[in-house]
Formats: sequence, structure tokens, C-alpha cells
Amino acid sequence: MTMNQDVTPISKTESSVPTKEQEAVRAERAKFFNRESSWLEFNKRVLYQALDPRTPLLERVGFLAIFTSNLDEYYQKRVGGLKRQIGLGITTRTPDGLSSEDLLALIRERVLPMLKEQADCYEKIIRPALAKHGIHMLDWEELTERGKALAEEYFRRNLFPVLTPIAVDPGHPFPFISNLSTSLGVMLRAPGESVAVNEDAIDPDEVGLQFARVKVPAVLPGWIPLKDPDQPQNKELPDDEYRYINLNDLITHNLDDLFYGMEIVEVEPFRITRNADVERDEEDAEDLLELISQELRDRRFAKTVRLEVSDDPYRPIYQVITQQLGLGKDDVYEMPSLLDYTDLWTIHGLNKPELKYKPWKPQTPPRLADEDADIFSVIKAGDILVHHPYESFTSSVERFIKAAAQDPNVVTIKLTLYRTSKDSPFLPELIRAAEMGKQVVVLVELKARFDEERNVQIARQLEQAGVHVVYGVVGLKTHTKTALVVRHEEDGMRCYAHIGTGNYNSKTAKLYTDLGIFTCDPRLTNDLVEMFHFLTGRSLKKDFKHLLIAPVNMRRRFIEKIEREIEYCDAWHERGADPEDKNRPTIIAKMNSLEDRTIIEKLYEASQAGVRIKLIVRGFCCLRPGVEGMSENITVTSIIGRFLEHSRIYFFQNDGSPEYYIGSADWMYRNLNNRVECIAPVYDLNLQKRLKQIIDVCLADQRSAWDLQPDGSYIHRQPDPDRPETAIGTMQTLMDVTMQDVNKTLLK
Repeated sequence: MTMNQDVTPISKTESSVPTKEQEAVRAERAKFFNRESSWLEFNKRVLYQALDPRTPLLERVGFLAIFTSNLDEYYQKRVGGLKRQIGLGITTRTPDGLSSEDLLALIRERVLPMLKEQADCYEKIIRPALAKHGIHMLDWEELTERGKALAEEYFRRNLFPVLTPIAVDPGHPFPFISNLSTSLGVMLRAPGESVAVNEDAIDPDEVGLQFARVKVPAVLPGWIPLKDPDQPQNKELPDDEYRYINLNDLITHNLDDLFYGMEIVEVEPFRITRNADVERDEEDAEDLLELISQELRDRRFAKTVRLEVSDDPYRPIYQVITQQLGLGKDDVYEMPSLLDYTDLWTIHGLNKPELKYKPWKPQTPPRLADEDADIFSVIKAGDILVHHPYESFTSSVERFIKAAAQDPNVVTIKLTLYRTSKDSPFLPELIRAAEMGKQVVVLVELKARFDEERNVQIARQLEQAGVHVVYGVVGLKTHTKTALVVRHEEDGMRCYAHIGTGNYNSKTAKLYTDLGIFTCDPRLTNDLVEMFHFLTGRSLKKDFKHLLIAPVNMRRRFIEKIEREIEYCDAWHERGADPEDKNRPTIIAKMNSLEDRTIIEKLYEASQAGVRIKLIVRGFCCLRPGVEGMSENITVTSIIGRFLEHSRIYFFQNDGSPEYYIGSADWMYRNLNNRVECIAPVYDLNLQKRLKQIIDVCLADQRSAWDLQPDGSYIHRQPDPDRPETAIGTMQTLMDVTMQDVNKTLLK
């Protein structure tokens, strides 16, 4: 399957004879893909997982929800940011010459067909397939009389007391509507009045119509089951079947009692998205915690950037909503089917294992198989590499922090928290350690987008327990995933560390692929001590010997390593420039997104020198591969599948002395310049072999991999029919490899 990325117009008014400025824009466009287009192509690949018949049915339902969730965040952050730039009069253009207004038009043009494709997938493929398996997603008109009776009973018992109809008139202003909430716009008429309504042009007040809004409760599931708990075996609703009515539909058909005595002319569901790009200048902030709290309050009331309504909406209601929210027609998206696909998580959660991926239980890393062994002694015997979710986060990272909290010889624990789970097991352990008199320092990143509120609560909870909480370096987000433990031993103090690619989040550790290394190697721990001094004490250290720390030395060190591969090309050319030469200068990088222009330019230079470059970029990629004379030695692969590919691995051939690195940073401007990040070298040869295995599996994938083309399209690889093993893809291969390693350990 090929996904085409249309050519982006340089300007709506471009003349037939290009100006110098237009020529420059064309040159830049030849070098870089537009970030917004590339991200939308990524989300299209996510949507394809719902379209792919090889994906288990309920997992396809989940991918429909993920596609919508991704778009929600995109509109809050990216579209919200573009609208904010327009409001501030910022006229900066992208490398390919597009203004903020151009980008908004481009985004809408790309999103509308995807919404139609999502709707067709749900209505024509997923919904009928679910029905064949006894899961019926019903419209009100499809309910039996018994079904309607059950639905009305549910409404009276669970919804009627909760709903609050709010009329809009001179005495009742238009109500506040919260972000990503669904509402019903209701147009009412007094009984006995007969009003001719011109839906194309109407002022409701002038024709006697009254508008009211009913908020759909977010505390209830978006799909309501209609099985009668008192009659589980009734014939209409067999015990092995599920029948659901959409919450919006249920409320819509039971509104008469809410507006007793009034005539309901029309009901229109709608959903709004607000701008999340409301960050304040923290340079002048006296209290960062209060600043972030204020940002959260500001975001709640931020401007609306998107309105989603039903297909062919009722115009009088549409007009009231758009006027009150200050929206133009291009801010409105008519949804061909469901208004909010994230409600489908209810369906995805059904206990139907035959319609889901085969369950996977993360395995205990072989080196940590002995649960009674002292983990510090195990680490002292050699570095440990863990790969989640193939290997257990609980039996590795959680065990490390728990052991540190309880070990009487541990005197200090330092940890960075960017995102963590709501019921994080780390917090009680850190609090316990502080109560035992250990020095516990936790750097909580308050500005982790959409997790600010939770992180504010975590910071306050830790502070109240006596943990020393730091909020990071002003002007920088602390994105590094590191933990440092200082332990008193016979020969003095020894530092132990965990450096990872993913968050200290027990929930996402089961869904995201991430790597972490446990080490007590002084080369790494000494640098990590200095990094925490940089974070907590504003150290002005200019360099680190082994760790790559952003924004201090990471960009420079990566550039140096790319330039070193370029220099080695001279010797490779002298050897005959054999493409199969095992020591051919090579760079392999696995990351989430690639956007930094300086890094991209340097990779182009390396490609032109003959360096072989293999990039595994899950999300958006602004580098254009495979262009003769510029990037013909660069390939870009995207892997989308069961787990979210989140690990970062960097490899440099280094003239036969390979170097491997893992860490928290992508090759993006924000990671290299505006965040505190940590990339760590992996010195152990056995661990390097494991990283090579992961890279090799990813590059050989014929199931989940997509190849980026020079024109911006992505081609989905297809399995070799003569080699059935190529059909299982990266994730299943690594699950199989993990089980093989575990079984080898058991046999020993």
C-alpha cells in the first residue's frame, strides 16, 4: 500500500516566472518535508492499522480511537499554536515557504479525507464485523421495543438526575464549554407556535426559536450496554452478545422530560477543541508551581480552535454555536459518522480475547531472574540492558527504586519525573525513603504537556512528605529519564544509575517499546552526578566526558560523530568503496521524530560523501531520503504496530569500533536546544549485540514497516510469500526472541 503526500504549494499567487525568493523556497522544499504534512502522514499510518484486516478486530477499534486521540492533541498543540501566531501577528514561514494561514488550509485539506476514511472504516467494515461477533453498535431506530425500554430505564436512573439543560436567552448567557467535551445543542419552540424556518439564513430569536445546551456527562461511558442485569438469559439479548446505544443518541431521544412542555425542533451534537498553546514566560516567574497552575486555568478558558458537528448539521444550531465561539467555516468539521471515536475504548475493553492480540506478559530479564538477589550486586557484576514491554518494568525499574528506598546502605536517591502513571508505585517508595532519613531529590517537570495538572499534584504530594522537589532549569523542559542511587559500601560511596528512553510510567511501559540500562560504571555515573548538579544547583558545566547532555554538548557531539563518519569515507573509497564492506562508514538512528535542520543538513553531507545512513523514524520526518546527489544513501523506515515504538538508539560504525547510544532525545530542535536530555553510550559488547539485534529486526520487518519515498509517500512493505516468517513483524519477533532468552535461562 502506498500513501501519497501531495505536493505542497509554495504560494497561492506564485507566478509562472519564479522570483529569486520563490527559487530559494523551492530549493528548501527540495531538502525538507513540511512538518505538518509529515505528521498527518504518520497519523494516516495509524489509521491504516484499523483498515488492515490482519489487525485483530477489537484492536482495529482501538486504532480508530488512537487516530482521533492523536488528532485531538494535534489540534490543541499545533493548530492552536498556529492560530496563536496569527493572533499575535507573527509572520514566520516554514522552510518550504508556508505561512501560518497556508498551514491551516493545508491541514484542513489533508484531514478531511482522513475523517471520511475513518468513518467509512467504522461504518462499512468495523461495525458490521463487530455485529458478526455479537457486538452490536445500534442506532436508536434499530432498537427493539425491549431495547428501548432498557435504554429509557437507564436514562431515568443514571442520566436524568445528572443532566443540566441550560437555556440561552437575555437572562442566561451562552454557557462555558470545556475542552474536548461533547454537548447537545437543542432548538426549542413554545407549544402551539408555528414558525417557518429557513435553515440557510436564520436568526433564531427573530423566528421564535430558543437555543439550549445539554452537556453529555464525561463520567459515563460513550456507549451504554443494553443487557438487562435482571434477565441475562432473555431471548432478545443473549448472554453471549453485547448491544450498545451511543450515549449522545440515548440522551437525544429522551430529552422531552428535560424540556417539559416545550417542543423540541432539532437536536445537534457538537464537540469543541480549545487551544493548549498558552504557555507563559517563566523567566519572570517567582513561583513556577503557581505559574503552571495559572497556565492550566488559562488553558481551560482558551480560545476554541475546532468545532466538530454531525454531517449536514442543522443550520440554526450551527449558527448559534459558531457565532458564540467566534469560529469561521474552516474551523468546523462535519463528522461523517461518530463525533468522538475515543468513546470506542469501551468496546475495545470487552472481554473478547479471541478478537484481540494474543496476551503478552512482560518477562523478567534473565539477569534479574533471582528475585531474592541483591539488585545492586547484580548491577555491580555488569551492566544490564532492559527492553520494555518485552521485559518487565516491574521486575527491573520498579524493583531498582524499591530496593533503593528500602536498603539501609542507600543514602541518596535522585530521579527525574516527566510523565508517570496516576497510581505510580514510585511515589510511595520515594516518600518512604524520605521518611527513613534518606536524601531524596525528585525533579518534577511541571510543563509536561497535558500532564501538568497531575505533575503539580505529584510535586505537592512529595513536598508534603519531605521529599526535596525541584522544578528544573528555567526555560528548559527536563525530558531526561534518569535515576541515580548513592550507596555506602565497604570501599566508600558507589553510584548506581538507570538511564532510559522512556518515562517512569508503569502503565505506558506495557504499551511503549523502551530501553534502559542499569550501571555502576563510574564513566557514566560520574557524569550523571554532574547532570543532577546542573539540574538542581544551576551548575554551569560546559561538557561531559561520556554522556551526551542537551542542551550542553549533545548537538555538538552528534555533529562530531557524523563528521567522523564522513572523514572515514576517504579510507573506504581508497579500499574501493565496496557497498558490502563491513566497515563502510554507517549511521543508524532509531527515534520518534526527525526535524532538526542542522542535523538533517549534516546527514545530507554524509550521504553525499558515501556514508550509509539507515533511519528508523516512527512519527514525522522532515528529511527527504533517496534523492540523487543529496540523499541517495539515506533510507527512512517507519514502524507502526501493536506497541508504540518509543526507544531511541544511535549507532556509528566508527571505522570498525562500533558505538551504540540510547537515551531520551530525538533529533529535533526542541530536544537538542530547549530540553534537558541524556544520551548514554552502551559499552558492554554483549549489550551492543542486543541493540544490534533490535535494529536488525526493525530493518528486516516486512509486516509493520513503511518506507519513506523521495516524494513524501510511504510504501507499506509486504511479506515474502515464500518466507512465512517475514509476516510476523518486529513486535512478534521480539516477543519470540524474549521467550527464547527466558527459556535458555530456565534450562540453565
